[in-house]
Amino acid sequence: MKKYTNEPACSVDYAFRRIGGKYKGRILWYLHAKNVMRYGELRKTLTDITPKMLTQTLRELETDELIGRKVYHEVPPKVEYRLTEIGRELIPFIAHLKEWGDKQIQKIKDKN
Repeated sequence: MKKYTNEPACSVDYAFRRIGGKYKGRILWYLHAKNVMRYGELRKTLTDITPKMLTQTLRELETDELIGRKVYHEVPPKVEYRLTEIGRELIPFIAHLKEWGDKQIQKIKDKN
């Protein structure tokens, strides 16, 4: 019987663990488009995410070194997020996925 491990099965598994899910790709794309975004801006942009899920997703992206977080010690607190160099490497692939998605959405619209 094979023991369960948390290690990725292959490179594709590794990559999708880092950017998979409902929000990670979108966060990376929005940070690419804006360069720097504050937590509140991300919250307004991602209207279908709860604050808890946004915080968790941002922490995961930061742990994976795809985004950087800068805290300004002032009142009220200010936190900014931006892509790291590793995160910027993903943008051409996310752009390609976006183009593919645009084509598929257009096909669906054309059928209706």
